[in-house]
Amino acid sequence: MTAEAGRRRYESLRRAAQAAETRGEIASAARRLFLSRGWAATTVRDVAREAGVSVPTVYAVYGNKTGLIQALADAADIAANPPQSLAELEEAGNDPVRQLAAMAGYDRRLFERAGDVITLVREAGRTEPELASVYHAGRQRGDETRIQVFSSWPGGVLRQGLDIPSAVDIYAAICNIDVYTTLTNERGWQPDQVERWWTEALARELLT
Repeated sequence: MTAEAGRRRYESLRRAAQAAETRGEIASAARRLFLSRGWAATTVRDVAREAGVSVPTVYAVYGNKTGLIQALADAADIAANPPQSLAELEEAGNDPVRQLAAMAGYDRRLFERAGDVITLVREAGRTEPELASVYHAGRQRGDETRIQVFSSWPGGVLRQGLDIPSAVDIYAAICNIDVYTTLTNERGWQPDQVERWWTEALARELLT
């Protein structure tokens, strides 16, 4: 194979890699600006300038500011490593404490690696209905996971008097971004310390 043929063969891979790099640069620029200036004060033109691309490129890749924030929210989920959480849930078998630990571990990683984005989406959603939908969709996905796990438990595992919706509510009250931020930023806890306390607190509150 000639060098020219080799270049042609891998041209599609090169274009895909370049496109992925551009998406990443735009998303990183958007994150920096949204967090430093706020959602409302940041324009698509600002993001394009920060990323070193044209405004039409930003629109072509992400559509609009809402598309950018959705991409950041998706990246937050990826950062928390859902496959690891799933593997830990599967390894836990029928042990509810280990299952709670797996879910608490996912939440710790999510808040540790992308808590700033979650807070940004929530705060911007107070005035932007589309962002409110992004935030609530993320919370709903978390609730659905907990419902699925709690529903797999045999009778008598949940503390007496608790039904599954109440158990999900209690989980949400204990494992959330505000609790995580208070303990780590204000009280000096380490993330793994929060995770351990969450697991212990959830077991006390939810299990017999």
